[in-house]
Amino acid sequence: MIDNKISIKGDPVVDIQRGAIGHRATWTGLTYTKAREAEKAEEAEKIIRAAIVETGKVHGSEIKFKCQDPENIACFIETFLTPNNLKTYEVEFKIKTKDRVDLEFHHCPLLKAWQDLGFDDSTCEKLCDMAMDGDRNIAKTMGFEFHLGDTIANGCKTCQISYFKNVNN
Repeated sequence: MIDNKISIKGDPVVDIQRGAIGHRATWTGLTYTKAREAEKAEEAEKIIRAAIVETGKVHGSEIKFKCQDPENIACFIETFLTPNNLKTYEVEFKIKTKDRVDLEFHHCPLLKAWQDLGFDDSTCEKLCDMAMDGDRNIAKTMGFEFHLGDTIANGCKTCQISYFKNVNN
């Protein structure tokens, strides 16, 4: 059972940001579920993933350009996750160094939108994995590795995300 709690409430900027993220998630979720109803889920997933991968590459390039030290993962994460983003997703840092950042997200506005639409847990899990293709490709564009551990969409308490340098480079 998915438990996607919100603890930060009443912050006008966070509320606006969560609303915008939820709106984007609604489009993606309804596109996928309507395609599934038309028995075109595989095609839709492929197209949605391709679009999200490209979005990750675009965002990764923007972040890399803005980041003062793009080789430093802590600098990258500070450029990527603004203070408002940290509050929007209720992010907790577990490790934050120049070589590795481990984060726990305590809330997901995308998931909330999918839940509000009444999507079942397996659909939410599928949409979450598709959405994470953006983060995977932000990391790739930056030249970093990415690991997705537990997720709220999989019924876990938090989403565990790590960005780190490839030790073989």
